[in-house]
Amino acid sequence: MNAPNPNSTASRGRNLGVATACVVFVCGMVGMSFAAVPLYRLFCQVTGYGGTTQRVEQMSDVVLDRKINVTFDANVSSGLNWDFRAVDKKVNPKIGETVEIRYEAVNKSDKPVTGEAVFNVTPGEAGAYFNKVQCFCFTKTTLQPGEKLEMPVVFFVDPAIVDAEETKDIGTITLSYTFYPKDDEAPVAALATGEDKVQPKL
Repeated sequence: MNAPNPNSTASRGRNLGVATACVVFVCGMVGMSFAAVPLYRLFCQVTGYGGTTQRVEQMSDVVLDRKINVTFDANVSSGLNWDFRAVDKKVNPKIGETVEIRYEAVNKSDKPVTGEAVFNVTPGEAGAYFNKVQCFCFTKTTLQPGEKLEMPVVFFVDPAIVDAEETKDIGTITLSYTFYPKDDEAPVAALATGEDKVQPKL
């Protein structure tokens, strides 16, 4: 029995089909990798998954006669020559009470630098109940050489946190921000709203 001729028209057609499928697969995976970050970010913001806080437009209309400790953490990634700190280190509000705290950033370099902050909440189960009315996350912030900028965060802890079995005994929540260097590409938050501001916004 003769072996198939690899140079036959049918073989070449099959090889071309396999090559085309491979190219399409690779291109699809590359496209998905670029889309994954903003899609995951949006998913986390909406659901609170993985300790990501919620974004809301209005304050809570229910305040419980029970308090919770909230602490604040500040970090700067390598490559961003900023001082970044939480001005208010800890608060002890009633659950459902709206609170404003402040962070502060200083550009220690001799040139304008743009950064963008991401955030997280621990324990992760509390993320869905930590509601931010105002914050500076996912927004490009440009500081001039030596410039100092105070950035408020307005939030409340959803009273529903005391009803869920996995969160009812939580006594302390930590809100953590990390600033990263940011290039000129518009961030996801700005693209979604059609804005591209350098100062913190709602």
